[in-house]
Amino acid sequence: MNVTEILHIIGTIAFTISGYLVGFRKRLDLLGVMIVALLTAIGGGMLRDALIGQIPRVFLQNTALSVVFITLLLSWLLRLHQHRQRLIATWFITADAIGLAAFSLTGAQIGLQLQLNIFGTLMLGFVTAVGGGIVRDMLVNDIPIILRKDVYGSIALLMGALLYLLNLFDAINAYTLNLLFIIGLATRLGTHYYSIGLPGFQKHSDYN
Repeated sequence: MNVTEILHIIGTIAFTISGYLVGFRKRLDLLGVMIVALLTAIGGGMLRDALIGQIPRVFLQNTALSVVFITLLLSWLLRLHQHRQRLIATWFITADAIGLAAFSLTGAQIGLQLQLNIFGTLMLGFVTAVGGGIVRDMLVNDIPIILRKDVYGSIALLMGALLYLLNLFDAINAYTLNLLFIIGLATRLGTHYYSIGLPGFQKHSDYN
């Protein structure tokens, strides 16, 4: 198993957890929680594959589905949704940050494999990273995070740009991929902790 596959699994686990927590926060029933968690985890990848004219990989491979349902089962057994609200909010932000960093890289890598230009590479990384979160927020009637005062989407674009730059110098390897993942994760958590965002018209909270 290579680094890209590991990042994909990590991102799938993280976004499944974020969808699971949002589903319980919105007081959905068991099926509703499962749907929100599943679409959060696979939504970005499905949108990406639709953009490049491919059958979504989740329709052809069982890895992502297996990861989603194992993660859901473990989350239920560990009762992640029954902890204090502040702790749940911390888990949500952390899981969302992990998913963002991981899927930004896996999506951009597909763009590089298809020999797309920088715009195409960035868009595939962006859609893969934020697509699931957009679907999640729309399902529970929230304004998507990327449409609020935040650098969420900007981080996805930054990750894609850095990966594209590394590719120009033939410097993509396990070390640089792990380094980019850490940079993306740290940036997302740091901007949230220090409330750094793009200019907006009103205050907001990442986790209501």
